[in-house]
Amino acid sequence: MPAHSELSSPVERQLLFQLGERLRRARKSRSLSSVELARQVGISRTTLSAVEGGDPSPAFGTYVRVLSALGMVADLAMVAASAPATAVEAEPVAPMDLHRAQDLQSLLMHEEAVRLLREDPTLVGRLQQTLSRWSTRDDPPSRPLLQRWIDIVAAREWDAAIADTEEGRQLRQASPMATLLPQEIRLDIIRKVKALKERARAKA
Repeated sequence: MPAHSELSSPVERQLLFQLGERLRRARKSRSLSSVELARQVGISRTTLSAVEGGDPSPAFGTYVRVLSALGMVADLAMVAASAPATAVEAEPVAPMDLHRAQDLQSLLMHEEAVRLLREDPTLVGRLQQTLSRWSTRDDPPSRPLLQRWIDIVAAREWDAAIADTEEGRQLRQASPMATLLPQEIRLDIIRKVKALKERARAKA
């Protein structure tokens, strides 16, 4: 194993192990086999096993790709946004603007809602009731998004709700999924994003 991949600190080793374990649990909660996820990411099953075991030898980009495939990019975004500036940074850090903060907050809420739905499929009924109420509104411009949400819920196409795409962002702007979140989870996400904005503003 290359020397640069060795972790001398027990804390570093434990953190990487915990990350790998979290990725493994996330894969299983999504009912994905290791073969399926490895195929999605474009890596071998052996490499995926190393990632889920917290092995430092896979490249950082491999960990990022696995996070992305599991719909956990918001976790990485929070780490990146909250990382302290270093003395060698050549460019100033731009503050997190309102639009970016709202995007991140919405994504975090949807990832949490998707997790709840995968743990408890009966919550689908609540989404369908909400969409049924929304269908009675006289709001023609919102009809295409409403119909897309009806299709997503019917097909349990949860990845569409957390996709890092233009459609994903549009869907999250007119989404019923945040209604599934307990109040304490919603407030916790709001506090985290607010803290990120304040730290980014302080570094600017």
